Amino acid sequence: MLEIKNFTKSYVKGINAADDITLTVNDGEIFGFIGHNGAGKTTTIKAIVGTLDFDQGEILLDNLNIKTNPIEFKQKVAYIPDNPEVYNNLTGMQYLDFIVNIYNLEDEYINEEINKYATEFELVEELNNEINTYSHGMKQKLLLISAFIRNPKLLILDEPFTGLDPNATFKMKQQMKKLAESGAIIFFSTHVLEVAEKFCDTIGIIRNGKLMKVGSMQEVKGDKSLESVFMELLENE
Repeated sequence: MLEIKNFTKSYVKGINAADDITLTVNDGEIFGFIGHNGAGKTTTIKAIVGTLDFDQGEILLDNLNIKTNPIEFKQKVAYIPDNPEVYNNLTGMQYLDFIVNIYNLEDEYINEEINKYATEFELVEELNNEINTYSHGMKQKLLLISAFIRNPKLLILDEPFTGLDPNATFKMKQQMKKLAESGAIIFFSTHVLEVAEKFCDTIGIIRNGKLMKVGSMQEVKGDKSLESVFMELLENE
């Protein structure tokens, strides 16, 4: 279970980028985090994965606190940022070997797993090339492979559909569903409301750092479309 309790973060004194956010995402759920640019989505995500300190509140995964148990917490998490940042001087395979070693994934099946996901994401022929030759989409695919071979408890993706071709998008969603079915938590932000509406179990809408609505898809949107609910929240602010 992922628990965010009274999470608050400000970059400028008196202005909260995230303002007293509280939400829970249960095991096996696919959670969509929706909001306009600058709403606080990436701030919240970076705090969850431990790359951004915050002012108030708690963030827990299976009762592990990101502040007091950062190593144990991060071992359970895989993070795909909106801008794929990878070691460009490595080849794709060297990067995956680095992930295998740092997370102690060495076993008899790991090479099979790498080959399986690299085949699905059509990256096999590129793994021996340096990452500095990769496009944005190829880097994103490499990060997805590095996440899926780890079988994380919490997979966090920031705008995951940006830069991926239709086949890769389909394969990614398939693997996200499989992870959720195994009990993992999928937490992702997106601007693609139609995908979120069809794909997510639960959803949160954030506006100017405040969580405006959170709950199951049915609870949030009722008999309306997610797009219409989102636009109504924007217009009523």
